Amino acid sequence: MQIIVFEDEFVGRLHPITIARPAYAITCATYRLLDWLPRLGDTIRAVTRLHLREIQRIDYPQLSSASDGTTTPTLLVNARVAPSVTTFETLRRIIKENRYGMVKSGAQVAVALVPPGEAPPQNIGVEGMRAYFASPAIAGLPELEEKLALFEYPHDVVRYHMAVFRENIEYRMREGRYREIGDGVFAAEGAQLAGYVVCNSKSGPIVLDEGAQVGPHSYLAGPVYLGPRSRLNEHSSVKDAVSLGHTTKIGGEVEASIIEPYTNKQHHGFLGHSYLGSWINLGAGTCNSDLKNTYGEVNMTYGDEKVATGMQFFGCVMGDYAKTAINTGIFTGKTIGACSMLYGFVTTNVPSYVNYARLFGQVTELPPEVMVSTQRRMFARRKVEQRACDIQLILEMYELTRSERQLASEPMAL
Repeated sequence: MQIIVFEDEFVGRLHPITIARPAYAITCATYRLLDWLPRLGDTIRAVTRLHLREIQRIDYPQLSSASDGTTTPTLLVNARVAPSVTTFETLRRIIKENRYGMVKSGAQVAVALVPPGEAPPQNIGVEGMRAYFASPAIAGLPELEEKLALFEYPHDVVRYHMAVFRENIEYRMREGRYREIGDGVFAAEGAQLAGYVVCNSKSGPIVLDEGAQVGPHSYLAGPVYLGPRSRLNEHSSVKDAVSLGHTTKIGGEVEASIIEPYTNKQHHGFLGHSYLGSWINLGAGTCNSDLKNTYGEVNMTYGDEKVATGMQFFGCVMGDYAKTAINTGIFTGKTIGACSMLYGFVTTNVPSYVNYARLFGQVTELPPEVMVSTQRRMFARRKVEQRACDIQLILEMYELTRSERQLASEPMAL
């Protein structure tokens, strides 16, 4: 069985989450879609956007193998499919029953199982997938009676994260790498709980992966997942569906949030119902709001589109490499672009590559060369090599987000 995970024409709607990462690498409820796919097929390849292909080639070697699909069926999986145990079981069932056809979410293809000889060509790009699915051989496949959820907008990542967290973390525990070190507290090799830590597992388990460390006088309320080599500083409070990526450093209060690898929130401050990309740093006292004063539903603005989330609690979405100064306050339901630096109150969405100090009457463009230098210093602190592909990504993201800054220039006086 060959598997092709593909980004489609709608992947840009997940901005800023997907500007620096393929959609299949979004963490949701402790897993990425990419974590499930190797369990389903022998060979995997991916169709992703041009600016991410070199990063994909180097950072995701499991995607390097592929067949031409002439002798075996091909399972095509939309990279925006929400990763969960239910998703995995649905895909496995389709493969086992060898049911050629498509699963759709609305009008969009979530999954398709196609016969030998009908796989898309090796060199197809994101822009070619729409024409591929419209071709007579593929469009004529039956629609399968299965349900799969797609991330349509950034807030969906947090919504599905909360919905499937319990089933995902219980599946993770069944993989057998953890020992129970307390009532509902499970630890992998090298994980450490300091003294005077309170663990509340009434609502779900607390899982510490390899090398995770929890400082003294901290409070953990499950379900919670602390990724490999993550660290909770003393007096931290982490609760109610928090997923920490590897090599993160966390302090203060965090609730119902996803934090991708290498991001720091070391100091006092609140983060709730939010998604943080990688290589973000939140300054001391940074807080976000995840509840409107009216207690009403949070509505989001994406470009010129207003979208109802259906959620009473939703905080913010921050793109990779964003930074906040001390005592930054982020209002409810805001998106923060990649490589931006924030000061004061954040009352609007923030484009990528800006110094945002609107409270002080200043929002200015941040040159990509500054971010290249910042990236080099950040990487050195974590003993990570800055590669040519990392620098190139910073430069290409700047160009790809130019329109954000142009659209924002009039109201924000860039």
